[in-house]
Amino acid sequence: MARPSGAVAMATASSPLVTTHARWASGVSSTVPSQKRWMSGTVPLSRPATATPDSEPAASSSTPDSTIPKTHYDFFPITLPDGPPPKGHFPIDQRALRREFLRLQAKAHPDMHPAELKTRAEATSARINEAYKTLSNPLLRAQYLLSLRGVDVANDETLKVEDPELLMVVLEAREEIEEATAESELEGQREANDERIRASEEVLETAFRNDDIETAKREAVNLRYWVNIQESLNNWEAGKPIVLQH
Repeated sequence: MARPSGAVAMATASSPLVTTHARWASGVSSTVPSQKRWMSGTVPLSRPATATPDSEPAASSSTPDSTIPKTHYDFFPITLPDGPPPKGHFPIDQRALRREFLRLQAKAHPDMHPAELKTRAEATSARINEAYKTLSNPLLRAQYLLSLRGVDVANDETLKVEDPELLMVVLEAREEIEEATAESELEGQREANDERIRASEEVLETAFRNDDIETAKREAVNLRYWVNIQESLNNWEAGKPIVLQH
């Protein structure tokens, strides 16, 4: 994927290309803790979804620090034993992640706990849900990993794609989706977009492994377009206008 350059004067703020582009882009530890131990009643539960390890609540005197999930990855030691990049990988086996998620939710369900522990179980269940939602989506995963490094690409309006070739692909995809009269007409676009997402994941795999934050930031912005197209394809209805969720 081409890197943005100064040759994008063609895409000025007043051009139709950038106006349409803005509609698409705006808005949007080495020791793995035991599930059994961190799901016990002694583990503190609340923390921001994108908090860094340093911002975790302090453990109680009876709870070793190693039992507290420090990142979303720590909730899934079977699927993600190496944790987040650079030690772990950016791409994730989604089927394995889903299986482990369902097992965790079954154990954490409030109905499986006595009344005095239901509130804690509900909080645990919410954290598991948030972790799964983030890690199962490549865009949210990339944004989360960058947030752990102090970079907020999800809310930074200055991070936009200026590569005219990429923008043209986005506009053509949008046009094809809007003009389709049957879902079967979108199979080619769906396959092409799945490949774009896989390619972005490979770029992010290398970037996070090398701690190349600038490349990771740039590719996360690119990935936002491909995920938006994927969501439009998944929500397609004949004659329904495209409404992108960021």
